[in-house]
Amino acid sequence: MSRRVSLPGADELFRTTTTLSAVPNSEPTATQSSAATPLVDDTNTPNTPLMPATSKTVRQTPRRRVNSFDRSPSGRERHDEKITVYISPEELYDLEQARLALRGDLGLAVDRGRIVRESLAIIIADLEAKGDQSILARRLRGR
Repeated sequence: MSRRVSLPGADELFRTTTTLSAVPNSEPTATQSSAATPLVDDTNTPNTPLMPATSKTVRQTPRRRVNSFDRSPSGRERHDEKITVYISPEELYDLEQARLALRGDLGLAVDRGRIVRESLAIIIADLEAKGDQSILARRLRGR
């Protein structure tokens, strides 16, 4: 038996999880394919039937702009989005020291992800409030 791990391919990882037809794993009929495809009214040309939508965009919902009143860190909940951030050993040490200080001195048992999300919420609120004079803008400029 091989000790090599078998990983799923990109097609399996990025497959759609919603079914568009009532009968899964079957060839779509004319009624199923027309029911599964959203129809768009082309108002520029009169007396034309509804045509299938051929949008190639990724985002289906409009982007919602969150104001500083709505912005709060998510806390402990399941997150669907993920990023990878590379940090130096010193930055990781500082983050871990902050986590331990919060736990030991203040009695707050939080993980590193929660600290990062809270920090993001604070720094983005500061950027929205102060703009060019925010601490983020000044530090990225090198002042």
